[in-house]
Amino acid sequence: MTDFGDSFGTGDKAGDKELQEFLMVEKQKAQFNAQIHEFNDFCWEKCVDKAGSKLDGRTETCLTNCVDRFIDVSLLITNRFAQLLQKNAN
Repeated sequence: MTDFGDSFGTGDKAGDKELQEFLMVEKQKAQFNAQIHEFNDFCWEKCVDKAGSKLDGRTETCLTNCVDRFIDVSLLITNRFAQLLQKNAN
């Protein structure tokens, strides 16, 4: 990996490209994390009527389904990112 300190600000095209790729990956991670938090908020609002010491059957089922859908979406997004990275590598 290139040392960013050596190429930063020198106009080194390889360093610039590496920095841009790094920033793109970090932006995608931030977007993914934001989606996770949004999804968690959605599931909480959808499934939990009131916080208590115990979940009722309906709430538990709803949260289970939410988690299952979350896993499905996470796998879909991960696979899509992998496809995009593979496409960019070619």
